[in-house]
Amino acid sequence: MKFDAIVVGSGMSGGWAAKELAERGLKTLVIERGRHLEHGADYTDSASPWELDNYGMVSENEIDAEYPVQSQCYAFSTATKHLWVKDSDHPYTTPADRPFMWIRGYHLGGRSIMWARQSYRMSEMDFAANKADGHAIDWPIRYADMAPWYDHVETFAGISGENDGLDQLPDGKFLPPMALTPPEIEFGRKIEAKYPTRKLITGRCAHLTAPTKVHEDLGRTACQYRSLCERGCSYGAYFSSLSATLPAAMRTGNVTVVTDAIAHSVIHDPKTGRATGVRVIDAKTKQGRTYEGRMVYLCASTLGTAQVMLNSVSEAFPNGIANRSDQVGRNLTDHLSGLGASGTYPGYEDIYHHGRRPNGFYIPRYRNVTEPADGYVRGFGFQGRIIRDGWQRGMGAPGVGAALKSELRKPGPWRASLGGFGEMLPRPDNRITLSSTAKDKWGIPIPHIDVSLGANDLAMIAQVGEDARAMLEVAGCTDIRVSKHYGGVGLGIHEMGSARMGHDPKTSVVNKYNQAHDVPNLFVTDGACMTSSGCQNPSLTYMAMSARAAHHGAEFLKENKI
Repeated sequence: MKFDAIVVGSGMSGGWAAKELAERGLKTLVIERGRHLEHGADYTDSASPWELDNYGMVSENEIDAEYPVQSQCYAFSTATKHLWVKDSDHPYTTPADRPFMWIRGYHLGGRSIMWARQSYRMSEMDFAANKADGHAIDWPIRYADMAPWYDHVETFAGISGENDGLDQLPDGKFLPPMALTPPEIEFGRKIEAKYPTRKLITGRCAHLTAPTKVHEDLGRTACQYRSLCERGCSYGAYFSSLSATLPAAMRTGNVTVVTDAIAHSVIHDPKTGRATGVRVIDAKTKQGRTYEGRMVYLCASTLGTAQVMLNSVSEAFPNGIANRSDQVGRNLTDHLSGLGASGTYPGYEDIYHHGRRPNGFYIPRYRNVTEPADGYVRGFGFQGRIIRDGWQRGMGAPGVGAALKSELRKPGPWRASLGGFGEMLPRPDNRITLSSTAKDKWGIPIPHIDVSLGANDLAMIAQVGEDARAMLEVAGCTDIRVSKHYGGVGLGIHEMGSARMGHDPKTSVVNKYNQAHDVPNLFVTDGACMTSSGCQNPSLTYMAMSARAAHHGAEFLKENKI
């Protein structure tokens, strides 16, 4: 069977591409390299703490042998271990002095099951930044091109938040916001009193606070404030491709999903200049097969998409499909993360927060917006929260017996945390390449990832810590601890940029429609297409980009342009 469209990847981007293509009547194949995952049945969100092996802790021996990278993600535990890859099965290399932490989940739905759900639009200043300060290349689109697609995906996905009227963080189509705690409200007032151009707002997150008919028709219900989200949500209360886009795509009758199918390469016809399909390797049998399609959408994640493209070698493209620019695999970035500060917040001992809110507050970027920066371009934002210590603090507390139990019956102090996310500048030497000799157990060349921090990144890192400390001090916090950057890249889990969008085929891989310059029926809609990153969490932009590219691809196919 020949499909109208083949979508490689079933996560954040792939789910959206499949939904939009199928709803336009296109017979669509979704290829997922990982196993089938059943919404609800394969989640562990109903397990109580005492039902988890070792209270959720994975043994050091197992981590060392199978999960040395994945275990560094905050969401890794015995409750979620089945959602992360075994590093031992999926090798890659890095320079010894430049570690890259590639956090991955290979299953239907991909990392949309485990994401942190913070959802922010990029702004006009983000899309114009490269041209304005001369770094990288100019985006071929602007905020006006994306705004209606942000509206579209926010309405369907369900994003809770407030319209705050900030140029650097555009407003959107929001469900009611989650409430801030009283100390968070006071913290915001204290910050704004000292720094009038800094604003603390409610985090914008992909949780249903007031489901609409669109959500209820898919069986999705309101958030239960359990904050077990990394285990999957049986209520469908947060957005994932398993709870939302894939079910919407499947109900059209136009979608076929194939799991355990590892994309090996895209097939190119030199006579027509078009992609004709995708080669896959069966993950279980290791046998190869081919699927034919009139269009191909690569949504395999930034590094996965680059790996497929670089492995798609032919006489027309000896260094990888659609790579005449030699930009495939280059310009890798992640957000600068693991930064900020924490401390004990004074007062409010007579109150406690309600439930376990899976959200916090956000302090949008202000450096190089309303305040100058100390020797660097772009900027950063802070995600944070102020909540009281619960009984789990007893895991690390001294004491036994009645005295310990008595102490844990009272809540601990309020703890404030500020986590910075900064924009990393794209550089062509930060890249993924493929080994010419080493292959994985499916016969696919092993990736080599070489990414380092630049001078601009290092200057920004220093100020993130300084600003976080200063704001906690203004609030009267004690026991302040500033987080030191770990020195590597990847743990932001926001990798992007390996097949960037641009005006010129000589310096970019895809055009303003996410369409490959060199292969007009090949589209790249995941983080690989990003020309720069902003400092906002990027998943909402991937969603909007994928929906927009699917719309245009369907139109091009209808008009016989591809």
